[in-house]
Amino acid sequence: MITKSTNLKRKLTENLKRVRDRIASACDRGSRDPAGVGIVAVTKYVDMEVVRATIEIGLADIGESRPQQLNQRAGMLHELAERKAVLGSKDDIVRPRWHMIGHLQRNKVKMVVPWVELIHSVDSLRLAEDLHLQATKLGKTVEMMLQVNTSGERSKHGVAVGAVTHLAEHFREWPGIRLCGLMTMAPLESTPDELRLYFNRLRDVFDDLRGERFVGPEFRHLSMGMSTDFEVAVECGATLVRLGSTLFEGIAGSHEIHDESDA
Repeated sequence: MITKSTNLKRKLTENLKRVRDRIASACDRGSRDPAGVGIVAVTKYVDMEVVRATIEIGLADIGESRPQQLNQRAGMLHELAERKAVLGSKDDIVRPRWHMIGHLQRNKVKMVVPWVELIHSVDSLRLAEDLHLQATKLGKTVEMMLQVNTSGERSKHGVAVGAVTHLAEHFREWPGIRLCGLMTMAPLESTPDELRLYFNRLRDVFDDLRGERFVGPEFRHLSMGMSTDFEVAVECGATLVRLGSTLFEGIAGSHEIHDESDA
């Protein structure tokens, strides 16, 4: 019997294949290995049923832009996995890897630190310090990226390009955090040439930092590219792309899909 869940997973699998094919083509143009590009599924506008199906088809990196929603969903799925484990479920228990991709206010740090695998959007020294303090209380180290405003657009979060090295050097003083890369978001109305300028600017800063003694081998990620511009980002060196609408197109349970830049 073909169930609703089966149809959902089939459609998700088809969408994911198309995305991976587009990533592979972009890698060909950029002389890269597609294995070096990870996908973060942006689930802000999809129901929990879709989130679970996404994880079950093998896309376990889940990105949320709202701390409250991340906290709630992570708690629900953790409880479900624990219940399955206790009951000895024969189903494979795939645990999601949670990514915080949206602007994070300091008063929401406690909500996300227990769950996140990676925070993409650290944009101040004070936020990084709060993350360090909270992670230390929990006996863990939070992996994070520094968000950089490579376009100079006032409406975009992120630190100025010229401040990156200074901030990154401070981060090494706090064992509760680990700097794993850089993130940027391009303005929606950017032309292809402008996108390349913004993404290549982040890549240049990234390459410069890799030569500094205060970053280690864990400094390896460039998070850039969303549904509208991820192919250009991949050509420019992205290691993580944040995709929502292009992954969940035509999926029942997806609603109000907008570009992920409103995160």
